[in-house]
Amino acid sequence: MKPPAFDYHAPRDLGEALAVLAETREHGKVLAGGQSLIPLLNMRLASPSHLVDINRVAELDTIAVRGGGVRVGALARHAAVERSQAAARAQPLLRAALRQVAHPVIRNRGTVVGSLVHADPSAELPAVLAVLEGTVRLARQGGGVRDVPAAHFFIGPLESAVQPGELAVSAFFPSLPSRAGGAFCEVARRHGDYAVAGAAAVVVLDEDLRISSARVACVSIGPVPVLLDVSEVCARRPAASADWAAVAAAVRDRVDPEGDIHATAGYRRQLTGVLAERALRVAAQQAAGQETGEFAHE
Repeated sequence: MKPPAFDYHAPRDLGEALAVLAETREHGKVLAGGQSLIPLLNMRLASPSHLVDINRVAELDTIAVRGGGVRVGALARHAAVERSQAAARAQPLLRAALRQVAHPVIRNRGTVVGSLVHADPSAELPAVLAVLEGTVRLARQGGGVRDVPAAHFFIGPLESAVQPGELAVSAFFPSLPSRAGGAFCEVARRHGDYAVAGAAAVVVLDEDLRISSARVACVSIGPVPVLLDVSEVCARRPAASADWAAVAAAVRDRVDPEGDIHATAGYRRQLTGVLAERALRVAAQQAAGQETGEFAHE
């Protein structure tokens, strides 16, 4: 199929891009990696009057480790962030999740910020941003900039907080504090498919190496990433003796997935509990400085 007709814009700097978006507003759609947008256009599920191609805006192609985390520019490709040693040291959860995003050919073109703006609840990166309590920076013509927390950025399926005239210029993934660990795991029918269910977890230990905080963001469970704080279930317990079965039960009790052609609601609920338990267990082991086998996808 062919996309509907549109006017094509190719700004060469951020100011020009913001000017075009200010003019086109709700009629404009931003093209970065295009791995989600192009299929939507071809299937005529999206029909913008204007396509704003930001691939020539070189200042958006950045990966910077500063301010206690990783700031990823709007043109940074999945593969570039995945390969970045500095980003992996500052936030290993990014690399763990990116390795599960589709296939290498997709990751070579797709962008981290584009995936966040696309706001697919079955995607990996929205869950990572949610569990890390990161932010997305939005800019508009005239110098207006706002940082939107993950908790308020994902509004619904394929719907984010980006307003007409705004451009998501970067995303910030905070580093974890000392004595903290993170892990990501998912199950898909085939490697590279959207996850039937998944979990991104962060565990923080106190000075006595007891669990002080534990949270998990669930993938493919609701209209947005479902962030659960399960600290009270395992608080003040050493990581090695935490009741992870109780944690899994608490996660299952708090999620309300829907069934579809890939899995029943009951199966997805059970699977989410299992994956949350595994991810939290590995995150706790990492926080305690224990060696963990690298796992992310089953």
